[in-house]
Order: sequence, then structure tokens, then C-alpha cells
Amino acid sequence: MIESKSETEEIIQDNLDYTLFSWSKQKVQNPIAVKHAEGVYLYDYDGKRYIDFSSGLMNVNIGHGNQRITEAVVKQMQEVSYVTPSCVTKVRGELGKKLAEICPGDLNKSFFTLCGASSIDNAIKLARLYTGRHKIFARYQSYHGASIGAISASGDPRRLPVDAQQAPNFVHFDLPYAYRYEQGEEALLKDSIEQLERIIGYEGPANTAAIILEGQSGSSGCFLYPNGYLKAVREICNKHGIILIMDEVMSGFGRTGKWFGFEHHDIVPDMIAMAKGLTCGYLPFGCLMVSDKIAAKYDDAVLPLGLTYSAHPVSCAAALETLHIYEDENLIENAAEMGAYLDKRIEELKKMHPSIGDWRNKGLLGCLELVKNRKTKEPIAPFNAKPDEMEVMNKVAAKIKELGMYTFVRWSYIFIAPPLIVTKEQIDEGLDIISKALEIADEASE
Repeated sequence: MIESKSETEEIIQDNLDYTLFSWSKQKVQNPIAVKHAEGVYLYDYDGKRYIDFSSGLMNVNIGHGNQRITEAVVKQMQEVSYVTPSCVTKVRGELGKKLAEICPGDLNKSFFTLCGASSIDNAIKLARLYTGRHKIFARYQSYHGASIGAISASGDPRRLPVDAQQAPNFVHFDLPYAYRYEQGEEALLKDSIEQLERIIGYEGPANTAAIILEGQSGSSGCFLYPNGYLKAVREICNKHGIILIMDEVMSGFGRTGKWFGFEHHDIVPDMIAMAKGLTCGYLPFGCLMVSDKIAAKYDDAVLPLGLTYSAHPVSCAAALETLHIYEDENLIENAAEMGAYLDKRIEELKKMHPSIGDWRNKGLLGCLELVKNRKTKEPIAPFNAKPDEMEVMNKVAAKIKELGMYTFVRWSYIFIAPPLIVTKEQIDEGLDIISKALEIADEASE
């Protein structure tokens, strides 16, 4: 007798048989079959609840299932679902005006894209067009997206398999992080800036179009900038006529306790790449915010950028309503408050778990780094770990899932980035799960 599959098994099997999974071996997938989601929770077809401690892919800032977005999207679709980018809609203008209000300085012009990678690609293209230069500087241990331009800008090892196809004229520089820099933060700042200036000198300032940096480090490990670093980079850009592009795809829209991550550093960039928190994943959408100075060049010259779905009215409606939700529900203030509470609770966990080496966080964009030994700071899994080096961390990740949590576990990192609606009680719930899973890591620590 052949046993019939459950609904969950059929759903998972159809996905395995007919779809491809990002950044993964296809035959070893064990995904959660999500039936519905609400607030900070996901629910599978068997009724099991998972607390979402990474906001999807650090994008569902307003939480799951907010019907204000549904209503805004339906209303827009009842009016008009699509117009070419050469036409305009009311919502396109309203969204552009709202973003200009949110952004500092003269960042008043929106070019609407489809996602984070397309925002980055267009930022790179525009920087080259505006300056007439070709080289783009980016940081090792950064991630800017999966398109060929964005992945070439990234310093993340996910670019390594496609190195042979990568786009040309990207220059990477190193920015160590304080946890493993023994000379102290002041020396770290000095050495990092001197290194960047030295490499720009080698590559030629007159050839350098832009420097692209994340507003706050995300999936590479939530590395914090040394105090004064972004200000110094801004000064270097001013000195050489280099465009400063801030990638706020993950760190933007309240994630760090301010509208944008760079606002913690008292600078204003020339462009901001946005996506994720702009619509919180309810619809795919992105934006490249451009300064008036750069935009003015194209008042009487053709702007050679274009996308079929640029300024898609339905996505614009989702984005505009999302921005109103941030304000109406005081989510940015809550992110700052809950981030401080999270920091306090992690300090308590450190006393319980010798495997916790470092905690890096800004607002609700945080990451635990697990180590074998606190003195040597040897990570439980190395940077770009091979499968056989992930044995302990795979067990930790499996335990987290078993206990009812969805979050991002990578190498020796456990990411903690819940939706901005999270409460203290929900943070406690999530940390209780992580604490139990850390007992596995503690056994591997000295």
C-alpha cells in the first residue's frame, strides 16, 4: 500500500521538483512550508509557529500581514495597475515627494527600480556617466546584490564562483573590524583611512567614479564602522570629486533606529540605493535616490537609465503606505528602543554562554559571532566555511528551527534582526530559543 503524502509534503516536493533555491545545493533543502504569517510569526501547514528573527531577509520591517498594504495595493490596482515609465501617476509623485522629505540634504530625486540589485546597478551606471570615470571602490566583506554588476561590487565570497564573469573596474579595499583588531579603534580608523587613500592613489583618483558602502553592514557580519570613518570617506570623496553611494537596501527604513544607517555618522551621500524596507517585501520594489546636483546634469541631456517596470504604480502604492506605517506606528523609535533592550539582554547571555565571542548591533540589525575560545577568538566556523567546517553551526541552526525560530545562520554568525514591531516579550521569546541552541556551541567551546 502506497502512503499518500501530506499537504505539507506535497507542497515541499513540488517546490523541490520544479523550482530552484538561491545560494543552495538543490538536493539538501528542508524548507518551511509557510501557510500564513502575521506580525513577527510564520505558520506552517501543520500549525507550527516560528518567530521570525531575521524579518524574512532583513526586509519585513513592518511585520507580516499588515492589511493596510493590501488595501492600498488593491485600491491602486482598481484604478490602474500599470503605465509606462514615460507616463505618470499620482502615487508616483506622492512617493517621490515623501522620499525627498525623509532624505537629508539635497537628495530629492527618485529613480524607481525593481529591487536592491537594480538600485545598485543603476547607481554604478549613473556615477560613471556623471563623472566620466570608470572605477568603483567597494569594501571586502560587503554584499550589494546578485546581478552581475552588484555581485562584482560585493566583497562577499558569493561572488567567487562567478569571478570569471564579473564586471570590470571594481576595486576592493579592506576594512578590519574592532573585535579582531588589537591596536584599538583609534588606530583602526587611522590605518583604514590611510589604506583607502593609498589604494585610490594607486588606482588614480581621476579614474575613480564612486565609493560604495553599506549604511550599516548586514549579511557579511554586521560590522560596525570605526567612529569617524564615514566622515573621513565623505571628505576623501569631496577632495577627489568621487561620488559617495550609500547602500541602504538592508539598513534603511528604520532598521538601525534611524531612517538610514548613514545618519548615525552625520554625513550626506550623493546617492542612496534602497529596496527591502521600502515595501517590506510586500511587493518587489527599489529606488535610487539622487542628489539635485547630479540630477541637474540631465535637465537638458538624456538620462540613459530605464526599466520597463520603473515607478510601477502598484509598487509605488505599497511603498507610500509602508512609509506612512513607519510614522503612524512609531516603528523607527521602537527599533531604537528595542535595540537597546536587545543589547542589554545579549550582555546577560554572554555570561551564560562561553561560545558568544562578539555581539555587533545597531538598532535591530545585529549578529552574534560564536567562537571556540574567547581568548584566541577562533570562530566556531571560519569565514566562507566549507561544509565539513559547519558541523557545529549546522546543529545550532537545526536546533533553532526545531524550537520554532526562523533566522539567518551563516558561518559562525547568528543574525538577530526581528521586525521593527517586535516587543520586549517577543525578544525574550526569541532569545530563549537562541540560548537553548547555544548550549550546542558551548560544548564546542573551550
